[in-house]
Amino acid sequence: MRLIKTEQDYRTALKRMELLFDAEEGTPESDEADVLALIIDAYENEHYPIEAPDPIEAIKIRMEELNLRQADLIDEIGGKSRVSEILSKKRKLTVEMIRNLSSRLHLSVNSLIGDYQLSR
Repeated sequence: MRLIKTEQDYRTALKRMELLFDAEEGTPESDEADVLALIIDAYENEHYPIEAPDPIEAIKIRMEELNLRQADLIDEIGGKSRVSEILSKKRKLTVEMIRNLSSRLHLSVNSLIGDYQLSR
């Protein structure tokens, strides 16, 4: 086992992980899979970073996960038209909305305070 330095190393590591994936816990193969997972994760974080969604996309994703409609957020945002304006990025979230949405949707405040562009 060695560090992943190239795309070929990465592909080789993924193939090896496929073989080790169902290794029985406590075996040398299981230990190898644990270490290999860390090495693969480090390489992916460096070469294939996944950016967090902007606050509005995070809200929409959570709404979908919870099977919520826009009308379900009226209490947190304030009025049907206000919810529409926020979700269509015509208006920015306020601090109060962020607090309310964080509590209702179980999203971290950090995921809601990021900047995003308003639509024109």
